[in-house]
Amino acid sequence: MFPFQRMSSLPFINVCSFGSRRPLKTMWGQRWLSVALLAVAAGLYLLPSPIDPKPHVLKGPPPPLDGPLAANTRLQEGRRLFEGKLYGPESFTADEGGNVYTGTVDGKLWRIGADDSLTFITQMGQNLPECGSSTAYEPVCGRPHGLRLDRHGNLIVADSYLGLHSVDPHTGEKTVLVSNSEGAAGVPFAFLNGLDISSQTGMVYFTDSSSRWGRRHVKLEVIELNNLGRLLSYDPHTGEVSVLLDSLYMPNGIALSPDENFLLLAETSIGRILRFWLKGTKAGTKEVVMDNMVGYPDNIRLSDHGTFLVGITTPRFRKWTPPFLDMIAPYPAVKRFLAKVVPLSFYNVLLPRYALVLELDLDGRLVASLHDPEGRLTWAISDVFQNRGRTYLGNTDLPFLPVVHGAWDS
Repeated sequence: MFPFQRMSSLPFINVCSFGSRRPLKTMWGQRWLSVALLAVAAGLYLLPSPIDPKPHVLKGPPPPLDGPLAANTRLQEGRRLFEGKLYGPESFTADEGGNVYTGTVDGKLWRIGADDSLTFITQMGQNLPECGSSTAYEPVCGRPHGLRLDRHGNLIVADSYLGLHSVDPHTGEKTVLVSNSEGAAGVPFAFLNGLDISSQTGMVYFTDSSSRWGRRHVKLEVIELNNLGRLLSYDPHTGEVSVLLDSLYMPNGIALSPDENFLLLAETSIGRILRFWLKGTKAGTKEVVMDNMVGYPDNIRLSDHGTFLVGITTPRFRKWTPPFLDMIAPYPAVKRFLAKVVPLSFYNVLLPRYALVLELDLDGRLVASLHDPEGRLTWAISDVFQNRGRTYLGNTDLPFLPVVHGAWDS
């Protein structure tokens, strides 16, 4: 008899059997949990992703905050207007009487008087009580982005969902110039954005940030990193729309040079600024004037002393790790997975409350920057508009209008 046969006695078996019931249940519980997790993983893998990203190789890490980029607090010298009344004043223009015009996330256009009065002009889409409560209502309510006054005193408005409009700033009467469904060259618009108007010819230059994603899905647009955007022109004399550039990475703000020989154009999703020549031997060609930027550029405006001002919607800072979008840019599979499982609102926690404006000379060289490192006055700057000794700082969805008093020099 082997020694361990004596260990097979009934009392011992009874003791072991009673004592091993819990481990047996635990083992089966772990197996079922593993099976469930595998099933969930397989389901997520098979679930189609809303985006179709391509790998993108960055030019390098973001530039350090030194020289013209050295941190300062120059954007903290201001105040907030219309708190709780203006949500996301994105872009601005002004008339000769000192009135400033802007549009907000609820699809409304507003006039700000020289005395800081606020007057409603019109609703770009349907004026519903739900407008502004959720991005789901934007296609119905409208979302005005770029706007300028033309030579006849009308507001030319690029509404992200409803197309290019002319609006009488006194009566609010709207005229559709080009609808999103019409588009250009057989391709509908999906995300009208930046706009500028030639004072010499009246030509309207504007951008369609994407032919796939609307404004309410801008985070998917940025994560996907596609080149489905276009620079376009609208001739007010003929009504003709022309495609000037295509295959652009989320083209956004544009600004004509003082002599209107060229315009600067921001490609937001890859942190780049292009120069597009309108006149001269280079007419119709583009060139990169700034790349691998310290943040993602939004609108570009001429300053009151002959430079370009660029609003940075999100800084691209390296801390302990590379910026989030830098890390995922080369990996389409990672981006597809994130688009399937991460709610778009979650990405807001990754955005620093840091305000930044870049100042460029007419050759596109960085000459200065203005900062609000703690976001005391504002952050996520969309537009930088100077008028009568004030600088209006736009944003896409904050509930106030930041204004910096006094002009600045480089």
